[in-house]
Amino acid sequence: MPIDPKPTASHYINGEYVEDTAGTPIDVIYAATGEKIAQVHSATPEIIDRALNAARDAQAAWAALTGTERGRVLRRAADIMRARNRELSELETYDTGKPLQETLYVDATSAADALEYFGGLAGALTGEYIPQPGGDFVYTMRKPLGVCVGLGAWNYPTQISCWKGAPALACGNTMVFKPSETTPLCALKVAEILTEAGAPPGVYNVVQGLGDVGAALTTDPRVAKVSLTGSVPTGKKVYSAAAAQMKHVTMELGGKSPLIIFDDADLENAVSGAILGNFYSTGQVCSNGTRVFVHKAIKAAFLKRMAERLDGAVIGDPMDEATSFGPMVSAAQREIVLGYIEKGKEEGATLAYGGAVIEGPGNYIQPTIFADVTDDMTIAREEIFGPVMAVLDFEEEDEVIARANDTEFGLSGGVFTQDLTRAHRVIAAVDAGTCYINTYNLAPVEAPFGGMKGSGVGRENSKEAINSYSEVKAVYVAMNDVEAPF
Repeated sequence: MPIDPKPTASHYINGEYVEDTAGTPIDVIYAATGEKIAQVHSATPEIIDRALNAARDAQAAWAALTGTERGRVLRRAADIMRARNRELSELETYDTGKPLQETLYVDATSAADALEYFGGLAGALTGEYIPQPGGDFVYTMRKPLGVCVGLGAWNYPTQISCWKGAPALACGNTMVFKPSETTPLCALKVAEILTEAGAPPGVYNVVQGLGDVGAALTTDPRVAKVSLTGSVPTGKKVYSAAAAQMKHVTMELGGKSPLIIFDDADLENAVSGAILGNFYSTGQVCSNGTRVFVHKAIKAAFLKRMAERLDGAVIGDPMDEATSFGPMVSAAQREIVLGYIEKGKEEGATLAYGGAVIEGPGNYIQPTIFADVTDDMTIAREEIFGPVMAVLDFEEEDEVIARANDTEFGLSGGVFTQDLTRAHRVIAAVDAGTCYINTYNLAPVEAPFGGMKGSGVGRENSKEAINSYSEVKAVYVAMNDVEAPF
């Protein structure tokens, strides 16, 4: 039997579950059935205050531990998370509607990878010695920022809670994490596991809420850093509010990423990459390569093989491990996607596959392909965040690079070709922060993840994330007499 998704309480503060029913109720709707499976309450000002005070009061003692000691807690949490992968994966499926076939291998496992990686890195966070003439020298030390706020998105709630929490805690910060109101369940389990692993009370806290709670956390003077995963419009608001108080930020935002498939590409691999970049997680991935530029010489073969592969998608109950394509996260998100499908038809794109609601309970929609898409069409310009692929024709390398870069976004990009010189040349010219050659959408914790241009600021994962959750202090040491002009 799958787990009971009902949480112990709405919030997790100072090492324990906390309830306050005075907050606005938030219903948790299971995407596969439309049924209400749980309810949490939005954080009241009192809850927000309590969480921030807990994080502030715990931070100095947590930072005073050695990095090795902090890392030990994170690595223990990773072990617990892996031992409970089944339970956490089922909860992720209840939270998001993503098929268990995905969540068993991607979500809690990715979160555990982050805890393990940054747990291992924590003891290695040192400064450097910089010699100067005459025996003087400078040394640097890496200092935590203080209280960090994490604002999560609804597509990867377990993963995002650790992508933000693990580097923050490794550096000696404490965190208040607000999950998306659409997926409020998973982060609570992450907080619970961290406590079980030995994190002192107040080190990692979770509060629920809508945008007003996020705004209150972002602008609170106790907060030193805000990290958001979300849309570009939301990111601009949060970035602006944080900048007004000179807070540190990481903005991991949306995209409209190009996936370029040359005529010499291995067709089967290219189709697989396009599936991963458009239909995995029912298309609800920020880095998706939703502008698929296909060389005219192989366009017909690509569309034919893509349709054959999509015919093999198993659409159904996400709790059935045979299911490979689940529902949209919410009815509202499905309506947004359907609106874009109508726009595609109205603006003259060719509907080559799918495009319709799947009747019955839940937020199901067919995987959808548009062919003959032009660069100025809405479905080629705006992030849809659903299972809609736009296929665009091209013939020349310089032409497709220019078109690929003609966007406000710059999160990801990919190229499929068997000419490795061209592969490296083209990917170097694509203005995006996270790129792929002959694959798509892999995100190992050891590699930095993030965007250029409108797609964000800063990087998550890898050693780069350490720079986002700490700052460097330089100390000049004089070994000689001090000279002055008078």
